[in-house]
Amino acid sequence: MAMDFFSRLDLQEGLQTLSVLQWIPGYVLLGAIPILLMPYFLVFTKFWTLALFSLAWLVYDWNTHSQGGRRSAWVRNWTLWKYFRDYFPIKLVKTHDLSPKHNYIIANHPHGIISYGAFINFATEATGFSRMFPAIIPSLGTLEGIFWIPIVREYVMSVGVSPVSELALNYLLTQNGSGNAVIIVVGGATEALLCRPGASTIFLKQRKGFVKMALKTGAYLVPSYSFGENDVHNQETFPEGTWIRFFQKTFQDTLKKILGLNFCTFHGRGLTRGSWGFLPFNRPITTVVGEPMPIPRIQKPNKEMVDKYHALYISALRKLFDQHKVQYGFSETQELTII
Repeated sequence: MAMDFFSRLDLQEGLQTLSVLQWIPGYVLLGAIPILLMPYFLVFTKFWTLALFSLAWLVYDWNTHSQGGRRSAWVRNWTLWKYFRDYFPIKLVKTHDLSPKHNYIIANHPHGIISYGAFINFATEATGFSRMFPAIIPSLGTLEGIFWIPIVREYVMSVGVSPVSELALNYLLTQNGSGNAVIIVVGGATEALLCRPGASTIFLKQRKGFVKMALKTGAYLVPSYSFGENDVHNQETFPEGTWIRFFQKTFQDTLKKILGLNFCTFHGRGLTRGSWGFLPFNRPITTVVGEPMPIPRIQKPNKEMVDKYHALYISALRKLFDQHKVQYGFSETQELTII
């Protein structure tokens, strides 16, 4: 029995589980080190110069994350990410070429709880982004606050993650040459609350900033959809009118105001299949990247122009969803619901 447990198959599955298990705690640990140790070093130890140097470097290097970052091909190609990919598994599907003569905004849907598909497909080379889209440099957008934390900012920059701020996006799309692709998970924290297994509801009607940015920079818009992203966790929303729902909603609203994050009450599997825990279920996620939409460059686009291209984008996204939904787990009658 022991030999069976430590067979190659079990070892591979164990490594896949550990690769996913370390992901969020790894960020938390890396963030806690400077936040907790730097004040301690400054006040109580002889290593105050080390803490001071770290703060000085942060100030000196402050603009780097908004100017393309400092990516590392070595980190993006870590074997760790291949185990992470195989845990679900995660796959990237290309439908059209992306010419390196242009820049792109790849809008990704849905957000899910944590956007596993977007991270593995665009912030690592585990699914072969650079092989599929040669000469295209992907930058996955996230909250800017992450880049204010020493060590964490170096880690996320190394995989090609950048702030989803106007300053950073404008630099990548207008001041860094061509062949850049900025990936924005458009629904954000609000959309995380909509995810349920089998759901295809996205928050997009009022999300028009990415379209306006495309018009101001002339970047092509590219729809993408991660089939299966909503299936890897179960989310609980308690009945309206109950005290626990009141507590849940109050906590979510407070966290959203302070950190820009929505607290999702979710669960998945434990360390072993069939057990209860917070790891995602082993269910496939397939990110399909659609056809690029040429967008004119307009320095000051008006509301009518933004609405026009937003409507065209929604039409392209619906088409992409309908073309691939049956192949990747939905029924023929499933519709993409946009709120």
